[in-house]
Amino acid sequence: MDAEQETRQNPYGMDEDCRNCPGLCDQRERVVHGYGDVGADFVFVAESPSAASEDAGVPLVGDEAGERFQHILGSVGLNYSLPSSTEPELENAYVTYLTRCRHPDRAATDGEVRECEPYLNADVRMINPEVLVPIGQRALTELGEEYTTKPAESMDVEDLHASTVRGRGFELVPMVHPREQTDEQTEAWIDFFLEFRDTDYRQTKGRRNR
Repeated sequence: MDAEQETRQNPYGMDEDCRNCPGLCDQRERVVHGYGDVGADFVFVAESPSAASEDAGVPLVGDEAGERFQHILGSVGLNYSLPSSTEPELENAYVTYLTRCRHPDRAATDGEVRECEPYLNADVRMINPEVLVPIGQRALTELGEEYTTKPAESMDVEDLHASTVRGRGFELVPMVHPREQTDEQTEAWIDFFLEFRDTDYRQTKGRRNR
C-alpha cells in the first residue's frame, strides 16, 4: 500500500451521502465507494454492492461470492488476509463499482450507472492502473465501451473470462462474477492471472515507480 495512504476504505474521501439517484439513495443503507491500494496496478470493477458489501462498506466481501473473490485475490498475491475478512489487506489491487448504492429489489438503471460514472472515472484517473478487471457482464460492457475499440455487444464475459482484451491505455482482464463462477472458472482465472503477472503488462504512460 502507498506509504502516504491512510486508509483502504474510500481512500479519496468521496461523498458518502450522495443524493444523485433518488431511486437508490432512499433505498440504500450506505454508499459503498472503492477500497484498496491507491498505487495499484490492478483495478477490479463490479456492477453494484451486494447486501453483505453494503453492510461492511467494502466491495466484494462478506458473503459466498465475496469470499470466493477474496480467495482469488489471495491466490494471486493481492490479498494478505483470510477470504472471510471484511477489511482485506489488499496490496497492488483496488476494488470498486459501476454504481455505489444497492437497491434491494432490482439492478441499477442505465441512468444510475451514468450518474456514478464521475466516481469511477475519478478512481481510474487518480490510480492510473495498468489493468482493469471487469467483474461480470455489465462491467465488461461498460468498460469495454469506454476503454476499447471493440463493439461492446460483441464482448461476452463467459467467452473472455481469463483472457486479455487490449484497451486504450489499459489491458482488460475479464472475470465472470464470483457468484456465478464454477470452481473450474475460478482456477482458470487464477492460473491465467499468475502467468499474466509474469509478463510485461505495464504500459508506457508515465507511471510513477512502485
